[in-house]
Order: sequence, then structure tokens, then C-alpha cells
Amino acid sequence: MAPDRWEPADFKARVDDVLRRFVAQEAERFAAVDPALRPVADQLEASAADGKRMRAAFCYWGWRAVGQPDDESLVRAAASMELVHAAAVVHDDLIDDSPLRHGRPTAQVALRGALRHRTRSVAAGRSLAMLVGDLLMGLAGQLFATSGLPAAYLTRARPLWAALARELIAGECLEILRTGAPPDTADSLKVIRYKTAKYTVEQPLLIGGALAGAGERIREGFSAYGLPLGEAFQLRDDLLGLFGSPERTGKANTDDLRGNRPTALVAETWRVADAAERRQLRALLGGRAPGTDGLHAVRELMCRLGAPERVENMITVRVEEALGVLAGLGLPAPARSALTSLARSVTVRVS
Repeated sequence: MAPDRWEPADFKARVDDVLRRFVAQEAERFAAVDPALRPVADQLEASAADGKRMRAAFCYWGWRAVGQPDDESLVRAAASMELVHAAAVVHDDLIDDSPLRHGRPTAQVALRGALRHRTRSVAAGRSLAMLVGDLLMGLAGQLFATSGLPAAYLTRARPLWAALARELIAGECLEILRTGAPPDTADSLKVIRYKTAKYTVEQPLLIGGALAGAGERIREGFSAYGLPLGEAFQLRDDLLGLFGSPERTGKANTDDLRGNRPTALVAETWRVADAAERRQLRALLGGRAPGTDGLHAVRELMCRLGAPERVENMITVRVEEALGVLAGLGLPAPARSALTSLARSVTVRVS
């Protein structure tokens, strides 16, 4: 990748290479404890293998936006953001009891296969998956700490790591606590902010900036750009989750309905629904997978009440807000161009 030109595919390849080497090495060390651990070690590698690597990209450009050059040690540090994401995905799939991710069995389903001759294999598979997620989070910190950046740089970013973990887990807890409650758009947006927006865009940017020695004005700008953009990303994800193609998203369309998740899309439908429509929506949420007829009924109700259009408008407003902040930050041209491109790519997508 040319230092001043943003080539997403080249950057992804660099991050993939870092993660493949690092996680493979750690998986071998883990499996060396006992041969019985091999299926868990394999799942560790599988869980870190996929992703668009956008969190690493935001960390990288947080660094470059402060005027720092391209640096392999920084790429390693940025790659650690993807292990945070991998851990969050494993835990999220456990919480939601999701069977598919990227078109393949989720960790708990895959690990169940290693226990198929035992009683309570489902519970054991879930327990092993939980531990895979925990190990991925630990490996994220290890990769960051051993990235090769000077200790003084890493020290500047250390408080942000604590904030990242605290806020991510707070968002997950809020989603669990509010599942099954009457849908509320403000509550849904708060879950989005803490569960996704912060660790997807804002915190990686701030960590990259902190590593580079960013000043207060840039840090504030990163938050003002990152929060609305991260929210737009998750709002798009919610739309794709229900209206997207499973062949592209790699997930079942009914996951959010079956889990009765407090999404903004459901909340916006509930907000304008009349009593009969609310009864219909309530009957379709939180039970077993609703099937083709139930999915069609929910989509029809949402479209008739204009909920997808309102969520699309929320996305547009947030992207425009983020780009407006970016335009006023006075960043170097390569960083401004890359962050503009990232803003478009994370919100205008099909998977």
C-alpha cells in the first residue's frame, strides 16, 4: 500500500496476515497443553479469520491523521482491534443463540460437534465458545502490547482500552436487560451507541490518535465523527439483518425477531403502530423462528408503517453529521480522503 493512498484491499491483506500468523502461533501454544484442546484451538483461528477489518482501518487512520507515517508496528496494534471484535462476535452469538455467522456455524455450534458423543453437548459447546471469546479478548491485549510500538506510546492509549471493554460490555448488558421490554427508539439508540458504535469507530480512532499523540481538538473531532458514524453502521446492520440477503450477510433474517432484540427498526415500527398492529408485532417477536410467513408479515408491517424509511433517514443524518465534522478538522489530505471513503463503505453496504 502506498503510504499516502488508501487501498482497502491491500490494508485488509496486511491485517489478515498479522492476525493469521499471531493467532496460529497462539493456537498452537494452546493446543500443546493437551491434544484434546485441538478443536478449541481450531475454533480460535476460525473466529479470527473473517472480517472487513474496518476497526483496524479506523485505528490506522487515527494514527495517520495526526501526521504519523505508515508503520508495521502500528498495523499490528491496529489488528488487535479485530480480535476485540472477534471476541464480541463469539459472545454476541452466544447471547443471541445464533446458529450462523459468515454463512458458517457459530462457535458454539461448531464446538458442539467435538462433543457429539457426550451428553449435554449443547451446554458444553456453549461453555467452550464462551472461553474462546474470553481468550480472544486476552489475545487482543497481548497483540497490542507486543506490537513493537514504543512503551510510551502504548501507555498513552492504555486508559482507552479500559473504556473500550467497559462500554462494549455495558452495551451488551443493556441489550439483554431491555430485551422483551416495550420497544423504545431512544433506548435502542443507546444500546447501539455502547454495544457497537463506540468500539467500531470511535474507540479505534481514539486509540490510533492516542498512540500518535493527538491533541484535544483532534480527539474531540474523532468522537464527534466516530459516534454518529458507528451508530449509522449498526442501523444499517439492523436493516440488513431483516431485509438483506442471507447469502450476502451470512446470517439468518429471523435472528433479530427470534431474539426479540431491541433494535431501532422494531422500535420505530412499534412507535407508530396502533393497538392491533402492536398485538401482531408482539405475537411475532421472541418466539421460535417465525418462518417465511412470519418474516413476510413483519416486513410487510414495517414497510406499511414506514419504519425502514425512517431508519434510512437516521443513517443519512448520521453520515452527514460525521462527514461535516471531518471536513472541519483540517486533517492531512490522505487521512481525510480515507476517512471519507470509510464513512461511505461502512454504511452503504450489502453485508
